[in-house]
Amino acid sequence: MIERFPALWPNLWQTIVTTTIGFALSIIIGIFFGALIGMSRLAYDALYPILVGISSIPKVALIPIFVVWLGAGTGPAILTACVISFFPIVVNVATGLATAEPELEDILQALNASKLDIFWNVGLPRTMPYLFAAMKVAISIAFIGSITSETIASNRGIGNAMLIATTNFDMPLAFAALMLISITGVVFYFLFVLLENRMTGWAQRNKKTR
Repeated sequence: MIERFPALWPNLWQTIVTTTIGFALSIIIGIFFGALIGMSRLAYDALYPILVGISSIPKVALIPIFVVWLGAGTGPAILTACVISFFPIVVNVATGLATAEPELEDILQALNASKLDIFWNVGLPRTMPYLFAAMKVAISIAFIGSITSETIASNRGIGNAMLIATTNFDMPLAFAALMLISITGVVFYFLFVLLENRMTGWAQRNKKTR
C-alpha cells in the first residue's frame, strides 16, 4: 500500500469527492422528505410506501439507467451514493419528529407559535440525535454506492482501480485499495462522531467509568 500509494491516491481522492457530493445531496433530500413525512400524516401515507419501494430496488440495477441519463463517469457514482444513503436519513428524521414531546408542542401552540416555530424550537432539536445516528450509517453505505458505480461505469475512482487490479491479477494492489477504503470509512465515521458530540452533547447521558 505504501509503495503504490502515489498511484492510488488520485483515485481515492476522486472517490472521496464523489461520495461527499452524493452524501451531501442525500442529507438535503433526506431532511426534506423526513420533515415532510414526520410532520404530515398525508405525506406519510402518500410518500413513505414509495420511498420504501425505491429503497428496496438493488442499486446495482439502477447504475445502467444512470449511465444512460448522465453518461459514464462521475455523475452515476454521485447519484448512486445519493440514492443508496438517503433512506436512513429520511427514516430517522421522520422518527425524531414523530417522537417529539406533544406537551412542548401544546405549550408553543398556546403561545400562538407557527408550525415553523414549533419545528425550529422542538422538532429540529429533537431530531438532531436521530439525524447524526443516520448520517454515521449513511456515510458508510454512500461509499459502497460510489465504489460500486465506479467498478461498473467509470474510468476513475478507487473502485475502478480495484477493477483494473483484479483484472490484471494484481492482488497486492487490490488489497491495498481495500485497505484505503476501510481506513477512509473509519475516518469519516469518527468525524461524524466528533460532530455529533459537539452538536448533540446535550442529548447524551454522562457515562460513568468504572
